[in-house]
Amino acid sequence: MRLASTTATTTSLQNILHISLKTADVPATVEFYRDVLSMTEVDRPAFDFPGAWLATPPPAGGILIHLYGGESALNANGVVPTGGGAIDHVAIGGAGFQEMRQKLMAAGKPWRQNIPPGTQLWQLFVRDPNGVLIELTYDGSNEAGPGPSKDTNWYSAYESF
Repeated sequence: MRLASTTATTTSLQNILHISLKTADVPATVEFYRDVLSMTEVDRPAFDFPGAWLATPPPAGGILIHLYGGESALNANGVVPTGGGAIDHVAIGGAGFQEMRQKLMAAGKPWRQNIPPGTQLWQLFVRDPNGVLIELTYDGSNEAGPGPSKDTNWYSAYESF
């Protein structure tokens, strides 16, 4: 993890260092992020609760997801929360739109696709095993093959899938 350097008189936010997710099933969540999204499990400090850390491989290499399992994942009611709560989705930039779409189909994961109006961004949406909506965004001008088609699995912010 690399923190940006600033002067003592400057206050600025630089980047998101990691996203932490609570899960009732650490192995299934690791499997999703590793096998479907191609992240890599990385070393994690010896915390006193189950979990895992996953990272994107180089050259992206800056996205970290921390998983919390066991008692550390329980909310005040003793239940592991699911879905995103107040967070609608987590967006991750990528390359290889066609390959990822094929991977989602091969894995049997429900998914949606989109192009935000007036952009060349190609997006895929999929839920992780905990119900967290993951947006995968690609620069369509750098991608090979056909982009998202409104004919198949089109994303709508008004519909859940």
